Amino acid sequence: MTLKKILTAMLLTAIVATGSVWAYTKFQDKSPLTYTQRANSLFKNARYVDGNSPAPMVDFEKAATKASPAVVHIKTVLKATQTADMSQIPDPFRQFFGPGFGDGDQNAMPDQKASGSGVIITADGYIVTNNHVVDGAKEVTVTLNDKNDYKAKVVGTDPSTDLAVVKIDAKDLPYITFANSDDVHLGQWVLAIGYPLNLETTVTSGIVSAKARNIGINSRNSSSAIESFIQTDAAVNPGNSGGALVNTDGDLIGINSAIASPTGSYAGYAYAIPSNLVQRVANDIVKYGSAKRAYLGIMFPNDQLSAEDRAKNNIKDGNGVFVMDVAKGSAAEEAGIQKGDFVTRLNGSTLNSGTELMGKIGSLHPGDKIDITYTHNGSEKTATITLKGSSGTYASMKEQVIDQLGASFENLDKDKASKLNISSGVVVKQLGQGVLTDQTRIKEGFVITKVNGNKVSTVDELKDALKNAGNSAIISGIYPNNPQEEYKYALNDLNG
Repeated sequence: MTLKKILTAMLLTAIVATGSVWAYTKFQDKSPLTYTQRANSLFKNARYVDGNSPAPMVDFEKAATKASPAVVHIKTVLKATQTADMSQIPDPFRQFFGPGFGDGDQNAMPDQKASGSGVIITADGYIVTNNHVVDGAKEVTVTLNDKNDYKAKVVGTDPSTDLAVVKIDAKDLPYITFANSDDVHLGQWVLAIGYPLNLETTVTSGIVSAKARNIGINSRNSSSAIESFIQTDAAVNPGNSGGALVNTDGDLIGINSAIASPTGSYAGYAYAIPSNLVQRVANDIVKYGSAKRAYLGIMFPNDQLSAEDRAKNNIKDGNGVFVMDVAKGSAAEEAGIQKGDFVTRLNGSTLNSGTELMGKIGSLHPGDKIDITYTHNGSEKTATITLKGSSGTYASMKEQVIDQLGASFENLDKDKASKLNISSGVVVKQLGQGVLTDQTRIKEGFVITKVNGNKVSTVDELKDALKNAGNSAIISGIYPNNPQEEYKYALNDLNG
């Protein structure tokens, strides 16, 4: 090929290449979003990190190393008659116990074993755990992180918070430090440390997914339950109960207490008692043998009420916690708070729910002074008050619990009582819609003689007995056509 032909071929090739680039560019300008453009639009804020640039990380190792030695394994032996029936614990919110707890025939197994976790809070052997871990236990054994076993004694329990303190005879133990649970925030990284499924020390991680949660689980064991749980998605299972929830500094922010699960095993959410409440209750038990609870003295609606229920109960919408009633002789009454007001701040911190208020008051002691801010008829007021050791007296509570029953009552006539060979009683006159018809087969004319085994003679005594019964009660009595046989009816979800 001559030089002239070679140059001509090269020129043609260059012209074709240049034309192709020009055509592609024009097509790209008029076409929909191309892959490169799409990538640039989606990842325009992305940053390339080379091998020498450290990516942001959360250091769990420090927290796990610091806190794990203070978390212990608690094993108990329970009398069969005191062992809870797991089938009766409602889903999806179920407190969790160690493997094998509640299984089998109680008559065939006189004693049963259970296990949970605990957290050492002093160098001389005081350990905080859940009340349900040691409730009914006749023998408690604590295994430390270093595998040493100790016999423990129960110092005291508080069913209203599901907390308990046990003591072992030891010195110079590693103990946990408390963090301020009021400083916990949504999305914060946390670690759950415990002994799930009878395993050795187990650490899982997650984030805080909610605060001030009320799941209604403690009300089964107490008529004055306190619930303001920290909700996390750290994996916990049976046996974690009573273990530690810590922040990334390894400090205690909660005691793991319950899980939300349709099966009883981990399904995504766990609930921990805030450390401020834990510290107050544990210190009281160590010092006094029981918890000393502070009260503000107001009634507030359930945070989960529907708009329809709020309207039916004349609950107004507004900022803060709506006051449904104020107890006579309470701290709230002394502060000037009235029915229909909104409590908006406590010690300067904004309140968004009744559960949050309950948790903050629950972490304080009788005699503590607080600044309470509330709105009355649209005007904001602030008062400094001293919390009391009792809630005071609510005029409406007796009537409310009776109203829940959905029936009218009257005192049994003395002559009729004599004919039935009983001293007194309360007659169910007319049944309507309520707890009695929803939960029992009780019939009109039934004569109530006892509540939880205690004699009731008048309607007022019945109101008092039911109000003091807490969340559930057993009413006993007779039917006039068969006075020799005593009938008993179980009532649940009272005082709710």
